Amino acid sequence: MNLYANFAKIFETSETPQSFFAPGRINLIGEHTDYNGGNVFPAAISLGTHALAIKREDREIRMYSQNFQDTGMIRFDLDSLAYDKSHDWANYPKGVIAYFLKNGYDIDCGLDILYEGNIPNGAGLSSSASIELVTGVLLEKLFGLTIDRIAMVKIGQKVENEFIGVNSGIMDQFAIGMGKKDHAILLNCDTLAYQYAPIKLDNHKIMIMNTNKQRTLADSKYNERRSECEQAVCDLQSKLDIQQLGELSVEMFAEQKHVIKDPIHRKRAQHVVEENARTKTAYAKLNEGDLQAFGQLMNASHCSLRDNYEVTGLELDTIVEAAWQQPGVLGARMTGAGFGGCAIAIVENEQMETFQQEVSRIYKHKIGYEPAFYTATIAEGAE
Repeated sequence: MNLYANFAKIFETSETPQSFFAPGRINLIGEHTDYNGGNVFPAAISLGTHALAIKREDREIRMYSQNFQDTGMIRFDLDSLAYDKSHDWANYPKGVIAYFLKNGYDIDCGLDILYEGNIPNGAGLSSSASIELVTGVLLEKLFGLTIDRIAMVKIGQKVENEFIGVNSGIMDQFAIGMGKKDHAILLNCDTLAYQYAPIKLDNHKIMIMNTNKQRTLADSKYNERRSECEQAVCDLQSKLDIQQLGELSVEMFAEQKHVIKDPIHRKRAQHVVEENARTKTAYAKLNEGDLQAFGQLMNASHCSLRDNYEVTGLELDTIVEAAWQQPGVLGARMTGAGFGGCAIAIVENEQMETFQQEVSRIYKHKIGYEPAFYTATIAEGAE
């Protein structure tokens, strides 16, 4: 049964809804640099969130997700948009509506919205930002609003930070809102200056490898890493006029790192500074079409995330190390917050099948269950 038929059945209507889509994202390189004012290099992918919607005559909003059918229909009113734990996943789109209104956008009636996503839950491909942005474009279109896309991206981040309470950076919403087919985005998370880089993979594909381990630790450890980095900045401020680690060059850091008192904080800062430099180099290499060098930078990124930032864990390390051993692999690394979720690899087309079989075999032998694989095409942003 297709989405339109489901919509008619769930909302008991014969009206034809309008259709919207927002992608998920992968980050090619530049991990845990975003909230440190550094550079990231994400791309929107073809997996994402579909939404169908119609306007209502009253002020009621009804939401239903095909992915969380057990939760059933979630109902609330335009005049009561506070966070509600029992509304579960619907707090993300609800927050978007609340912040649109807060920003003076005119939403004068209720809605019926059906969501369906094909981003694996807990895979770290940013399903929450995808649902935020698909809701944003839906509101923009249905209510005839004129909203700058970067302003919409910022609303998505605000929802995450203030409404949901996850202290995340802007990368996910930016990649999903501003994505461009066959391009990655080099984004400076401090200034929001961005450049597109064409992804010419020739006879290679980007393989997404899902460890199938839910990212249960990600949020708590995420906030812990964030405060460790803030502490490193505090220490460095005794010598340097900086606000964020993203302002430091590798050379400046090498000269001043002794100022950071706690050796663990020093390791965290080292990862951020070096990863930030790697990301800029990766952008240059991709523009030159040097995939080989790009792959090596991916490998170095994973090692730093494992050894200095300590956000990988057994599952991600196992899958990435298995990928490194395979013929036709240019590079592999974890992507996203870590502690489970996904890794990515750049794999030669001819080796795809063998790659999946071998990585799966090694992973299952060590971890006890199988990973999942998806090939990513680099897609347009929310539309």
